[in-house]
Amino acid sequence: MSFDTVAENAAFAKKFDYPFPLLCDTKREVGMAYGACDAPTAATARRISYLVGPDARVLCSYSKVAAADHPAEVLEDISEEARAT
Repeated sequence: MSFDTVAENAAFAKKFDYPFPLLCDTKREVGMAYGACDAPTAATARRISYLVGPDARVLCSYSKVAAADHPAEVLEDISEEARAT
């Protein structure tokens, strides 16, 4: 989810050939609720993410996301959750 408009997100998804729509938070309501920004006037969001389980519980939160390493980190956490159940 980003603060970009629907048109901006659609162009980004098309550029990188994403097979899914991207979510928009132009009013920053979700960003503020989840700690990605502190005010509705924020120009950008902090890179954060949450791993949500099938029961809608937040399993992990990530407050310092490094884009290059984050997918592997999340996949490892998913694997650990699967082993624990």
